[in-house]
Order: sequence, then structure tokens, then C-alpha cells
Amino acid sequence: MHGHTQRDRNRRQFGQNFLRDRAAVLRIVDAAELRPDLPVVEAGPGEGLLTRELARRAREVLAYEIDPDMAEPLWQRFAGESNVRIVNRDFLTAKPPAESFAFVGAIPYGVTSAIVDWCLAARALVSATMVTQLEFARKRTGNYGRWSLLTVSTWPRFAWEFHGRIDRRLFRPVPRVDSAILRLARRDRPLLSGAALTRYETMVELCFSGVGGSVRASLRRMFDRGRIDAALGAAGIGRDTVVAFVHPNQWIRLFAELNQR
Repeated sequence: MHGHTQRDRNRRQFGQNFLRDRAAVLRIVDAAELRPDLPVVEAGPGEGLLTRELARRAREVLAYEIDPDMAEPLWQRFAGESNVRIVNRDFLTAKPPAESFAFVGAIPYGVTSAIVDWCLAARALVSATMVTQLEFARKRTGNYGRWSLLTVSTWPRFAWEFHGRIDRRLFRPVPRVDSAILRLARRDRPLLSGAALTRYETMVELCFSGVGGSVRASLRRMFDRGRIDAALGAAGIGRDTVVAFVHPNQWIRLFAELNQR
């Protein structure tokens, strides 16, 4: 019956929607800003279109393909490429490289959050460029005018960048929603580190906890009213501003003002 072949079952199980448009692939690789001296780790190479372009710009490509039916033709396709290695394994079980590396992937939507967490935890990661659902990318980059807890809490270490929409009709099978290119870039010099970073993360998590609604109301559990108002003014944050509408750079300034001795 239609839709019940092994290929169809694998596509549903592994969330496979293959990007078939070379121009869109080139947009992803351009957005990644790859360094020729760095290796690239790729999750879900699928049919290898993105893998091929990555191999042209990176020192080497280590691509993890969970589907054995896709891994076999990939091995054959890249047999003559000395800088491409295809591994038939769940990417999320892989250990990040110890040396500096970049991540690039047109990843399955269902594991987007898990892959983002993997990238954020990888100490040697320089950047992560991935194709996600459009809504996911917009929420993480302030594209709706709102900012997520994840973006704000990691802002001292990573810049989150939106690199445009990818029309859903460029994928096969065609998904229900459009996609986008999301890039996380590790800062050369963190905006905060050590104990200061820990205190910043605690403050942000407190404010995003839902108690109070506004930044001012949430901070009342940590600081007195006068100190809060002075810090809000210095950071350019209105007294009634809801936490999600505060730009990450304002959070950094707010933290600095509140922690002045």
C-alpha cells in the first residue's frame, strides 16, 4: 500500500524531509562562514547534497546518518572523497570532537532542541548552523520581537542569528511548514564568565519563572525597589516591560548595573 514501504516508515521514524534545492544549500553553507582549517560535524546528511558542499569548504566532514538505508548509498557516493566520513549512528549519542569544530545540518525537526543542547554543551564548538522550523528560529532570535529564556541565558557565550526563510516546497517530501537557517556563534570573548555568568543565569531564570510578569516585579525577590529602578533606567528597560520583550544586550547591562559594588 502507498505510504507503507520501508522507505516511508523510515521517513516517518527519522523525520526525513530532504532539501533538494542547491541554491538553498549554498545559502546554508554561506551562512555557516566555515573556516578551511576546521573540521565540520554534520547531523542527518540524508542524500548528501549539503555534505558535498561542506566538503568543498571544510578541512573534513564527519557526517552522522542514523538511517542505515541512507548510510549505504552515502558510503558509495563519497567513497572517493578523502575528507568525508559517513558514520551510521544516532548523532545525539556521538561525543563532540575535542578540537575546535563547526556543526552544520539540515536536521530533523523533532530533535531540534536536543541537537541545540548538544551544540551548546560542546566545549570545542565554534559555531552551529542548522535548518530548523521557521517558528523555532524566529523565537530564538527575537524575530517576533520576543526573546526566549534559552537565548537570553546563553547570550553571554553565544550570538543567535537568523539567516532567512527556506520555502517548504524545496523539500521532499514537502513538510507542513517553512524552515529557516539558524546560526549560533560562540563569542571569541564571553560577555560574562565564571561566577558572574552563574549569577547572571540565576537572575534570568528567576525573571523568566513567570512570577510577577514584568522584569521589575520579578527582580523584587532579589533587590530593593530603588536599585531595580535605577538599573532598569540605565538599561533602557521600562518599568512595566515583560521579560520576553527585553533584548539580550539589555539583560547584560541590567545585570551589570545591579551588580555594581
